[in-house]
Amino acid sequence: MYQSQTVIGQTLGSKDDALENYAWPENDLHYIPDWVYTSQEIYDREMALIFRGDTWNFVALEAEIPNHGDYKRSYVGDTPVVVSRAEDGSIHVFENRCAHRGAEFCRESKGNAKEFVCPYHQWSYTLKGDLQGVPFKRGVNKQGGMPRDFRNEDHGLRKLHVTTLNGVVFASYSDKVEPLEEYLSPEILEDFKVTFTGKPLKILGYYRNELPCNWKMYHENLKDPYHATLLHSFLVVFGLLVAGNKSMMFADKVHGRHGIMGSAKSDDLYADVNPETKKEMRSFHEGLRLQDERFLHFVKEFDSPWSVTMDTIWPNFIIQREMNTLGIRQIIPNGPNSMIMQWTMFGYEEDDEEMLRHRLRQGNLMGPSGFLGLEDNEALRFVQEGVRRSSTENSVVKLDADKIGTSESLISEAAIRAMYKYYREVMGI
Repeated sequence: MYQSQTVIGQTLGSKDDALENYAWPENDLHYIPDWVYTSQEIYDREMALIFRGDTWNFVALEAEIPNHGDYKRSYVGDTPVVVSRAEDGSIHVFENRCAHRGAEFCRESKGNAKEFVCPYHQWSYTLKGDLQGVPFKRGVNKQGGMPRDFRNEDHGLRKLHVTTLNGVVFASYSDKVEPLEEYLSPEILEDFKVTFTGKPLKILGYYRNELPCNWKMYHENLKDPYHATLLHSFLVVFGLLVAGNKSMMFADKVHGRHGIMGSAKSDDLYADVNPETKKEMRSFHEGLRLQDERFLHFVKEFDSPWSVTMDTIWPNFIIQREMNTLGIRQIIPNGPNSMIMQWTMFGYEEDDEEMLRHRLRQGNLMGPSGFLGLEDNEALRFVQEGVRRSSTENSVVKLDADKIGTSESLISEAAIRAMYKYYREVMGI
């Protein structure tokens, strides 16, 4: 299952050689060792075996590159890539690293270009990533230059495999990864198509922030409905996600790597929570009221039983449908103790002005300083500080202890265990 690979100048040896210092506690999924979040060696192996392994990584929405020559900077794991639409309309993804001396040649976050030119020595590339021009290729005054056997076609940019589904662009280093629809699994694919129906999208804006936590913690956070009913005052007071509501935490049945957290809001604006449940939720504040009640107006526009869903698609993609606000989040690992979150908020081209304003208004729920996002960001920082500095060595995930995967209860950690079961198989630990 595990083979030697070379990553960023380091050779990852056999499983026994590289992992002799890492042992999962008693081989038990009810505990997670701290080194999963803090080890540089483990992080390097994740970049090799997960992000550059047999996975499909989100890189862009087609709505971000609608015209010939449009491009966007993106990432696969922590590797910078460029997503480009060529003259023939095809979409290409290649590493943002000049084949000559390794300079990151694309410096703008997005734009339109006829070619890509490295600022260092002006090597130029087509919109498909092929090398097209080398200054002084034949030298000066018939002296110097490249060897006679130098061929442009041998020195293009490193290209990734590309696939699209209903306006969403994915890329992979692997030529063995299964087709995207199979990769997603039937249930995840069904919910994916609730949001991404194929209707043209309208980009509404971006957020970008750094979270001082390990990238896997964000997957855990969205596979952990337990915290949502305790940490987020807004969710529980206004009935978006409350213990006792119709809800579920689904883990894909094939691998357990993807998930869906879903909840159905009651018709009442303010949550009707029974007294016993309130006692368990310190975040419930009886007196909280909205100055503008339009904020939580819910227009039923999807064929779904849920008013809130969060789809986690391994390894770097989150689809957020919170009431009528729509968005995606791209996880960009930034070392074992940090990650970058790229948020893209969108609607549909067919939205009228009233729906557009409604989506923008509700969009204040999300983002680095949103009514929900800021609490998660702070909590994840606290967790990373704890596992990085303490000597305890293990975290406990025993809620709903007899289950691995799907649960109909919000008070569950079964989906987290499913993710780590798959993770350990891939990583060989």
